[in-house]
Amino acid sequence: MAKNSFSRYIWLIDLLNRRGYVKMDQINEAWRKSAINETHDDMPERTFFNHRNAISQIFGIDIKYDRELGYHIPPTQLCENNLRAWLLQTLSVNNLLNESADLRDRILFEDVPSVKPFLKDLIQIMRDDNALNLTYQSYRNKEPYTFEAHPYCLKMFKQRWYLLAKTPKYDYPTIYSLDRVVDIEELDKKAVIPKDFKADEYFSQFYGIVTGDGNTIQTIKLKVFGERANYFRSLPLHHSQEEIETTDEYAVFKYFVVPSVDLVQEILSNGDNVQVLEPKGLRDRLGQIVDNMRQLYSK
Repeated sequence: MAKNSFSRYIWLIDLLNRRGYVKMDQINEAWRKSAINETHDDMPERTFFNHRNAISQIFGIDIKYDRELGYHIPPTQLCENNLRAWLLQTLSVNNLLNESADLRDRILFEDVPSVKPFLKDLIQIMRDDNALNLTYQSYRNKEPYTFEAHPYCLKMFKQRWYLLAKTPKYDYPTIYSLDRVVDIEELDKKAVIPKDFKADEYFSQFYGIVTGDGNTIQTIKLKVFGERANYFRSLPLHHSQEEIETTDEYAVFKYFVVPSVDLVQEILSNGDNVQVLEPKGLRDRLGQIVDNMRQLYSK
């Protein structure tokens, strides 16, 4: 019953998020058609208000009421918290798939290997504000090694989950990929994390998860040719992205970001559709990589 109630909460949030203002008769109409409503009856008003209260307590989302327009969720409540928005989107898709069992073999997802073993345990340890012993198999070492880690935050990037943690070995937090974690053990010891640490601010000057490339923000200009520019417009490379020149043949985008190895690899993944205009150091760096690739393929 609890699982069914939770699905109802997600269904109601998703309905209000998609439609904006919704009156009670419209909620009932949608509820009668929902696959999770096995009886296809209306939603009793008392049940609706119970769901409304539960959604407020569980998700921190307040469903507002306008006498003329109906019920709605203010957009800021879903936009101000990235984790909440991601979680609700994930749960909504899961609800939709459960309603569309006959389409499951026609909807394909990318596998995220690092979710499986340790993500839930790490989240619980972070909730406890504890440190942990982390057994890690680095690609640079032949054998796994164990060390004490104080978890700062978790971040997903390109189908992998990463842990940013402070360890005794370094004076600064280090990134660890969860798919290389061998084991974790929660310690009866509080994690030491700076009170002013904010994960979004920490990564704001970078593209990706590599943060050790000099930490110098630079102005970077990319010339993007043809239809590829539309991909950059629809999914910006970085939050600082600004389109400063537009023509029929190309567009130029400007960024304020550290030219880390993750950014270099992303630029290269676009092939000859993207050209680095500035800075000269990054342009020369990409040019050298292209020359090395040319020699590799000319052998």
